[in-house]
Amino acid sequence: MTKILLVEDHEELWDFLSRRLRRRGFEVVLAHDGQQALDQVAAEAPDIVLLDMDLPVMDGWTVAKTLRAGPPPASQVAIIALTAHAMAGDRARALDAGCDDYHSKPVDMPGLLVQIDDALLKREDASG
Repeated sequence: MTKILLVEDHEELWDFLSRRLRRRGFEVVLAHDGQQALDQVAAEAPDIVLLDMDLPVMDGWTVAKTLRAGPPPASQVAIIALTAHAMAGDRARALDAGCDDYHSKPVDMPGLLVQIDDALLKREDASG
């Protein structure tokens, strides 16, 4: 079963997303701030991280950069930025921070599921 770390500080959104992802057969682990995200990646070894970029304690940009700079397997986890930032350049900024993909809020669940599948396939191909 694919394990997803959902990093989101807004209760309504993490509740909505976690319920929908679980219904689709994913195991979902939650973190509500950037430091918890790093701790959960180390403890839970998720297959993918859905990462809000505006978080308390440590923002998502820093989380992504920290994960990518660390040792495997954390440095190799697939990361999709979830953000309300939809300005020109925000997608490039998320990718530059180390995210594999970018999904703007409000969440389009069918589109996000396609992105999750794509990110997982890319990571599998990269690892051999």
